[in-house]
Amino acid sequence: MDTPALFATGWAVLPPLIAIVLALITKEVYSSLFLGVLTGAVLYAGASFSGIVGHIVNDGLIASLSYGWNVGILIFLVVLGIIVAMMNLSGGSKAFGAWALKRVRSRVAAEIATVLLGIIIFVDDYFNCLTVGSVMKPVTDNFKVSRAKLAYLIDATAAPVCIIAPVSSWAAAVSSFAGEGQGISLFIKCIPYNFYALFTIIMMFAIILMKFDYASMAKFEMNAVENGDLFTVQDVNADMADAAEQGSDKGILLDLVFPVLVLVIACVIGMIYTGGFFDGSNFVEAFSNSDASVGLSMGSLTALFIIIVYYMVRRTVNFKNIMGCVPEGMKAMASPILVLTLAWTLKAMTDSLGLADFVSELVKDMGGAAVGLIPAALFLIACVLAFASGTSWGTFGILIPLGLAITESHPELSTPIIAACMAGAVYGDHCSPISDTTIMASAGANCDHVSHVSTQLPYATTVAIVSAISYVIAGFVKSPVIPLIVGVVLLIGVLLLIRHKPDTYRVPDDVEGVAAE
Repeated sequence: MDTPALFATGWAVLPPLIAIVLALITKEVYSSLFLGVLTGAVLYAGASFSGIVGHIVNDGLIASLSYGWNVGILIFLVVLGIIVAMMNLSGGSKAFGAWALKRVRSRVAAEIATVLLGIIIFVDDYFNCLTVGSVMKPVTDNFKVSRAKLAYLIDATAAPVCIIAPVSSWAAAVSSFAGEGQGISLFIKCIPYNFYALFTIIMMFAIILMKFDYASMAKFEMNAVENGDLFTVQDVNADMADAAEQGSDKGILLDLVFPVLVLVIACVIGMIYTGGFFDGSNFVEAFSNSDASVGLSMGSLTALFIIIVYYMVRRTVNFKNIMGCVPEGMKAMASPILVLTLAWTLKAMTDSLGLADFVSELVKDMGGAAVGLIPAALFLIACVLAFASGTSWGTFGILIPLGLAITESHPELSTPIIAACMAGAVYGDHCSPISDTTIMASAGANCDHVSHVSTQLPYATTVAIVSAISYVIAGFVKSPVIPLIVGVVLLIGVLLLIRHKPDTYRVPDDVEGVAAE
């Protein structure tokens, strides 16, 4: 592959920028992503038509879909879609909804239960997004929580929780970039400094308990509460997925709990297997060295076979209908798979234009008099890079080695610098329209993707601004305690100010208990 004339220049930012801006303006993600891909190919190949088409097809689509990691994720998604279809057909999801409604008595409790379930499922963000969505939709729907709000709660308990969980695929990814001999210990030391992740969790509980929403989320929540419209922006794929989830009335709670437990256990075993647990490594080491893509694929396939046997023994669903869930599950995943494929192809375009090298040049000479500002500066750069590229792990690979190089001359800042790189990458993964986790959260909530992006972006950005201020403080005090306290106070203060603005939406108290009536 020849190096293009525009390699590692500011032009490398243009393809993702076009895709993001068009998606937010047009509310149509497929064409926006494709136009971003096309822009990247034109910048790479110039006026050569064959070069443009060849770069998109060979270096983009085919390369993305033949990359082992991506294929493993697609296998996992398809299998997960099949399992969810089986749980719905058996009536397990409906039974859980009925069970939960007897115990979840309010709208606040429904939202908090969603957050807690998301925190509990910390092993992997993909698994988190789709599992929490399928389990909690019946409950949040009954309490008129908009799908956009549900998608935000799912997304905010995916990457932000995984990045502070030592036993997760994210810990393994960070460990792989951290250098020999550091690994999981560096990850653990960074947890108190991972302000974006910690403040995101606080943000969720604060918004729920204060019972208000702002920016574009306010419109979606008001429409859901006052008009019973959970979507506001209709999505044909979401409507089809919801229709497919109307299952049997014979299901029991175990028809959902058993498959979910089997899936969790099988995926954990699959991940530690790929990390060498059964070859003598301890549990933490196995997770640190695991291949999440292969492990999740192996675990989900194993779980699928066990779940099929369980449903056949239960006789709630016959074998023919169980097999009918295979194409149904694949159809339910068609939209997120298409978006993921285009997002991966867009990343291939930006890689070929040297986006990573462009960012590296921006940060390599940082230092000098404003040493204390390095963590905040790296956090903001990581935010922009991850948002533009849609990949947090790719951002880890670019910025963590640079951060480690900077810490050689400033060892007292080593932990906040690396934590800042991680936190900024999580912001991009959390809210970028082309992030695979953002796409999965939309799929998990059966929510229009652009609606999810546009409603959660103000929330995520609020947290990011507070986090940046905390990193400025951390760069000078060299302790996580003071910046954490200041950040929490600042975040709550900002939310209290926003809550009193006239354009915010306060959820009426009489919405509580509607579903139980």
